[in-house]
Amino acid sequence: MIDALGWAATAVFAGSYFCRRPETLRRVQMLGALMWVAYGLLMHALPVVVANLLVLSAAAWTARRSSAAVPSQLNSSAK
Repeated sequence: MIDALGWAATAVFAGSYFCRRPETLRRVQMLGALMWVAYGLLMHALPVVVANLLVLSAAAWTARRSSAAVPSQLNSSAK
């Protein structure tokens, strides 16, 4: 069962690179990172957990940053 989670996380993360929209890419990468964190916790593999918490944080931060930029870009184009 744990191996299946690892393989599924691999498939989700690799599949994220086929996403056309950056927002979708980040969301799928966050899902894959969460799956890897769960896998790492089940395997007691702290490096896997930490690495994927970093990936999750980076994806969430860039997603938040880009979503915050969209309203300001809309406002500046309306002027």
